[in-house]
Amino acid sequence: MMVPPLQVGSFTLRSRLVVGTGKYSEAETMNLALAACGADVITVAVRRERLIDANGKSLLDTLDSSRFTILPNTAGCFTAADAVRVARLGRDILRQMGNPGERWVKLEVLGDKRTLLPDPVGTLEACRELVADGFEVLCYSSDDPIMAVRLRDAGATSVMPAGSPIGSGRGISNASAISIILELLKDPAAGGDPSFPVIVDAGVGTPSDVTTAMELGADGVLLNTAIAHAKDPVMMAKAMRMACDAGWLGAHAGRMPKRRYASASSPWEGVVTHIPGE
Repeated sequence: MMVPPLQVGSFTLRSRLVVGTGKYSEAETMNLALAACGADVITVAVRRERLIDANGKSLLDTLDSSRFTILPNTAGCFTAADAVRVARLGRDILRQMGNPGERWVKLEVLGDKRTLLPDPVGTLEACRELVADGFEVLCYSSDDPIMAVRLRDAGATSVMPAGSPIGSGRGISNASAISIILELLKDPAAGGDPSFPVIVDAGVGTPSDVTTAMELGADGVLLNTAIAHAKDPVMMAKAMRMACDAGWLGAHAGRMPKRRYASASSPWEGVVTHIPGE
């Protein structure tokens, strides 16, 4: 059984796993891991100190832009104004490359360098401005359900709640909050839209974290450090790919109900209690 593609605005993602390109020791390992994870969308930080290495070489030169749709992100921005400027810079760069990623952006407006938690006020402000400028905005946010609703209402194409702080590897710290976000944004009874994409972003450390996010009902998962900092990034990339598919299939297969007490796998009726003649 194949996992269906995910529609995010005008983009169709064949894989529901989106991966980053940062923190790799060298480009060869990065490209092998990108191939192994099966993603067709990869995210790239646009700020110059992240896009250009010490030798003046652009990360974009090492990527096969004909194979991947690039999702530019505003990582490292701490004000709405800076995030808007970087988003527009990313659009210009990808437009020159002819990559369709020019139409969208993963918006990050961080509150401080210690926690790397999102600044909710700055994120909302930047989201509104970028939407007005024609961007399809994928908003990185905290796991606050009310902020998730406000970002959607501001015109976000997707809301991307954090599983836990960026790069922490702690997995899904507050599954209840993620579940509430999914309910508010996707359940028609709560005013949601089942087709609205919610992608869990940040904090994933293991394949089981990806599966957990997908089993909660997330439409996809974005990760970077868990692959890039694994002892074997390529092997971990393969594991993340399978975990994402397994989680989606498990969520949509319809799990058995939880019970307080045991339930025998074999019925008691018809059980032979004695052998005739004994």
